Amino acid sequence: MSKTSRTLITMPKTARKGALIEISVIAQHDMETGFRRTETGELIPRDIIRTFTCTYNNIEIFRADLHPGQAANPQMTFTVVASESGEFQFKWVGDNNYISTNQSFLIVN
Repeated sequence: MSKTSRTLITMPKTARKGALIEISVIAQHDMETGFRRTETGELIPRDIIRTFTCTYNNIEIFRADLHPGQAANPQMTFTVVASESGEFQFKWVGDNNYISTNQSFLIVN
């Protein structure tokens, strides 16, 4: 069974053709490094988001590989040229069967 979490996407709903738009994404996740120990000295298992991808009309436009040093609730901001109306798909994949997805639609005029 996969684990999911709350995700937030901030991006415009409309844009002019050729405009540069900013997209900000955040996933609610503890990002446990695997280096910390419990009060009894046992290692807390690693549980991190490993990759984030964004597609625009089924074409990958952004990818990030995350590592144990990444803060909890990782946030990323990137830009893209609004070339045509379409769907953005966002996907986070991590340890312990973690998968979280979200989508947003952009209207280009």
